[in-house]
Amino acid sequence: MSEFDAKARDWDKNQRYIDRSEAVAKAMLQLIPIQDGMKALEYGSGTALLSFALKDKFSEITLMDNSHEMTLVTEEKIAEQHVSNMKPLFFDLEKEDYEERFDIAYNQMVMHHVGDIDLMLAKFHALLNPGGYIAIADLYSEDGSFHGDGFTGHLGFDVENLANLLTQNGFSKVKHQKCYSISKTQENGEVIEYPIFLMVALKE
Repeated sequence: MSEFDAKARDWDKNQRYIDRSEAVAKAMLQLIPIQDGMKALEYGSGTALLSFALKDKFSEITLMDNSHEMTLVTEEKIAEQHVSNMKPLFFDLEKEDYEERFDIAYNQMVMHHVGDIDLMLAKFHALLNPGGYIAIADLYSEDGSFHGDGFTGHLGFDVENLANLLTQNGFSKVKHQKCYSISKTQENGEVIEYPIFLMVALKE
């Protein structure tokens, strides 16, 4: 069982995850001109906290995740709340290509777990219709203390470097802003703030 499979059942009990999702949703609505009828993809959707905050803004949302348990929890939430426009999908976009097209693709706190950022941005570009948007919420560059020893992903992102990668992969009109901050208490009692950015870009 993966780390995220193990955490799925208790994920929504963490108020910080809820607050973060609401902050990211608010920032997305500020930076992206969302229109009626848009089809959305949330990549690495987890239990879909972000998409539940945005569900009334899109005609359809595909919830893509490579965790069986996260997908199962999402299916149960959708059934319990009688939501008709959200579709959970167990799928690993890092390993496979997906054929459907969307008007917006978004994720939060996912990209620092992705191995090849350049490849994933190219895949997002291919998944979007012309005039579509990408939205990425993630950590600014940090010293490795956010996840601690043993973490093999990216230690946050330099936003200018990430913006350049988006441009190199065919996106334009890149914008970003701070949208949230996570407070974590270290083993020595020190409290460290980890700010999160939202970056959006257009596929023309």
